[in-house]
Amino acid sequence: MSGGGRDDMDMQEAAGRADEIMDATLASINPVVQWAHGPTTTGSCSVTRRRAVMTVVSDERRGSFLGLVERDWRKRNYRIKGVNNDRDSPAIYAQSGGGFGVTLLFGGGQAFFEVDSPCVDESEVAESTTSPNGPSYDGVYPLPRPNVRSDFWSAGAP
Repeated sequence: MSGGGRDDMDMQEAAGRADEIMDATLASINPVVQWAHGPTTTGSCSVTRRRAVMTVVSDERRGSFLGLVERDWRKRNYRIKGVNNDRDSPAIYAQSGGGFGVTLLFGGGQAFFEVDSPCVDESEVAESTTSPNGPSYDGVYPLPRPNVRSDFWSAGAP
């Protein structure tokens, strides 16, 4: 396979790996945040999985949230490719050792995780089998705004 792709996995396996990356990332966040699946999309040889954080992360706690995730990714030897320090839409862009792009971004006051696979063998891709830790919002698009309060993440004072 040319173009730096991976011929050792197909799109379904890549989607499973993307789920594992997000499972581990979300498990590293303490206190726990509630999340729901976003849409899965496929390209000609790649797959993207998304999750939306349904817990309100206040402006005052956003930096702590970003820092916690960045430390977890560094601990797992992900390469931090970029950080956007925009006040309203901050983001962290990283890459796993296996070539997966991993992103945490805020938009409209909500945190989103996205994992993009490298180019892999084409295959069908099933929906994620990982159950969200709150309502699944099956068939609901777009997802509702964050609606879960946390004594820590939603607090107005740092």
